Amino acid sequence: MSLTSTSAGAHLPADIDIARRIAAGDQDELQRLMRVHNQRLYRTARSILRDDAEAEDAVQESYLLAYKAMAQFRGDASLSTWLVRIVANEALGRLRKRSRSADLIQLSGAVFPMGDDAEPNMADISAEQPEQAAVRAQMRRLLEAKIDQLPDAFRTVFVLRAVEEMSVEEAGVCLGIPAATVRTRYFRAKGLLRESLAREMDFSMQDAFKFDGERCDRIVRSVLERLNAAAEPTG
Repeated sequence: MSLTSTSAGAHLPADIDIARRIAAGDQDELQRLMRVHNQRLYRTARSILRDDAEAEDAVQESYLLAYKAMAQFRGDASLSTWLVRIVANEALGRLRKRSRSADLIQLSGAVFPMGDDAEPNMADISAEQPEQAAVRAQMRRLLEAKIDQLPDAFRTVFVLRAVEEMSVEEAGVCLGIPAATVRTRYFRAKGLLRESLAREMDFSMQDAFKFDGERCDRIVRSVLERLNAAAEPTG
């Protein structure tokens, strides 16, 4: 896909103005652009590469590519969509270089066979107790791990739709696939994620409110001591 090609959409004067200022060398505007889009682009790259460091590198390289092509931005789609398409292509290119013999993500092709197997938007947790914050962080890590286990074609769609809250149409433009395909893959991704989390819960349920080890010994010891004390003759 050409960096300057975008899907038909609304003409966006504000985005065009931003692009023109950046193309003219306005580094303050470039910095604002990066701070606005960093998280979305990182999540997109991370969903494809499944590697934190490489995703960061892909985002940096994508910004450089976008900067070189900024003067040709025409606003046929939003600047955000344009940037996501660039970072998705960059991440896919890195994936191909990583393993030429491996199966590649087919974002515009057939859905991958399902395997057996966000970061969610989080409110400010500064007022939370440490225990609550720790539990939330643990749940976030579990969710991230389960998203990583989604089949490749489903994972990127899920991240854009559920985590980045893109519309079906916007996600389709970013990935170059029909809206109907986005809906299908998102539905299947949610189903797989629910099944995976349910299995994790089933396994964890067996360990809930466990009462063994020292606590068990303490109860046994205490009861025996009380029984023995009660059995001792008085006077």
